[in-house]
Amino acid sequence: MQLVVARIGRAHGIKGDVTVEVRTDEPELRLAPGAVLATDPPTVGPLTIAAGRVHSGRLLLRFEGVSDRTAAEALRNTLLVAEVDPDESPEDPEEFYDHQLEDLEVVTVDGTVVGRIESVAHLPAQDLLVVRREDGGEVLIPFVGEIVPKIDLEAQRAVVDPPPGLLGEEVKEPEEPEEPEEAGADHGRERGRGGGQESSR
Repeated sequence: MQLVVARIGRAHGIKGDVTVEVRTDEPELRLAPGAVLATDPPTVGPLTIAAGRVHSGRLLLRFEGVSDRTAAEALRNTLLVAEVDPDESPEDPEEFYDHQLEDLEVVTVDGTVVGRIESVAHLPAQDLLVVRREDGGEVLIPFVGEIVPKIDLEAQRAVVDPPPGLLGEEVKEPEEPEEPEEAGADHGRERGRGGGQESSR
């Protein structure tokens, strides 16, 4: 099966280098020199990686036959696609390919059904699970261990432990304690109730 492993960004320099947005946890394998990658749109490729290096924390690639800035800029926004065995899994047991996560049922730790994973959004800061709720709505869940403690591929289920508000439920503010009566106050007078009421949002 085909797996998107990167998106080409802007040209860097004048010799054909391009920045890439990495979409694989194994760039040293998928984006190594000599790798031949299909592209989306397909008319651009296939592209063979001639060289790669890291510059200011960003991966730069150069492709065979792309030797100047104009040719590099023409590749901008092209997706790089690798052929992957559908039965293959990442070496790290805590990592997953997108296709393994898509369509998993999402439930909270107490068993409440949230919905199904529709896709995985790869952002610079973190990955997000795009979950389609049973009512047709959508929720974005950060794909980190604290919030998604368990992925059970055998059961086709993702267990989430979301912080308050992540799934859209109302968050109630804690009640404020009532102030004590002042000495000598008239105890027969009705107290104001504003301080003890819940605030609604």
